[in-house]
Amino acid sequence: MSKTSVNLLKSLCEAHSVPGYEDEVRQIFASELQDRGELYTDGSGSVFCENGEGPRVMVAGHMDEVGFRVQNITRDGFLQFVTLGGWWSHTLLSQRVVVKNRAGQKVLGVISSKPPHFLSAEARNRVMDTSEMFIDIGACSQQEAVERYGISLGDPICPQSEFTQLANPDLFMAKAFDNRVGMACAIEVAAQLDEHPNCLVACGTVQEELGLRGAKTAAAKAKPDVVIVLEGPPADDTPGFNPADSQGRLGGGVQIRMHDPSAMMNPKLVDFAVSTAVAEGIPYQVTVRTSGGTDAGSFHLAEQGIPCIVLGVPSRYIHSHNGIININDYQDMLRLAKAMVRGLNQGAVDQLTTYL
Repeated sequence: MSKTSVNLLKSLCEAHSVPGYEDEVRQIFASELQDRGELYTDGSGSVFCENGEGPRVMVAGHMDEVGFRVQNITRDGFLQFVTLGGWWSHTLLSQRVVVKNRAGQKVLGVISSKPPHFLSAEARNRVMDTSEMFIDIGACSQQEAVERYGISLGDPICPQSEFTQLANPDLFMAKAFDNRVGMACAIEVAAQLDEHPNCLVACGTVQEELGLRGAKTAAAKAKPDVVIVLEGPPADDTPGFNPADSQGRLGGGVQIRMHDPSAMMNPKLVDFAVSTAVAEGIPYQVTVRTSGGTDAGSFHLAEQGIPCIVLGVPSRYIHSHNGIININDYQDMLRLAKAMVRGLNQGAVDQLTTYL
């Protein structure tokens, strides 16, 4: 286990960076890579670190995590909210959150609702809509929420969850593994690779959770020839899944995604990823998904079409306050991403789009 990787994951996972407010993760990216190449951003806030010459090979993770924004402040000082990204409301009640006000101050609160004592039998047995929930920050009035705590409409709200090592030392629990594992890997690839036969572009995109938005402008800005998307996809190795059909098992190695509703990955690039993993002795698991999507959905349609592959670290319970990963899967993704970058010379990149 790499102490560097764990420390980086901790700082990234505990950062407050919901869609449109990715500043804290962007600052970590810039701090870690300030001496590794040219740093720049696009008009949406996606960030890049570029070095080397040759075909433009991008390793990209998205900086945002699912979160919320303040939609209303009631007369009694409670906060109503809208969701940013996909939440299942069953996971929300009694969970701690942090509101970040305009001054950058962080205000702790808890997602609440009516106690069961005041609910009808019908209400107790249905999934509660987030419109019925509210956040309690301890304010006694709207005026106190605004003047004492600095809360404004639109303020970003992030889950509160400490990065924690479990009793099994290979397992870690935190919020935002989707997609801070991808961001950590993009940073470490750029920080560790000194020699590569290409122009390596490490990238952190914005607003992936709101429809793969940042990847559109990132592709226009950086104009990559090939993109390795680094992700934190959902694991499928818990009760309710057939273990024999699992394609995202903790400890099973880096996940190589071939297909999901947002993108069909370049078949030659998939083969290259698999053959590289085999040659390097890197554990991997191949997946074809019937739901979900990644930034590959935007990257592969940009410009004249960009070959994409998605590498992932399976995480249990993503889009909740507490996901779980196996750190060995992360190390496998890092090893494969670096090996692929080293192998993507001009000839290999040209071959990906040779159809005649």
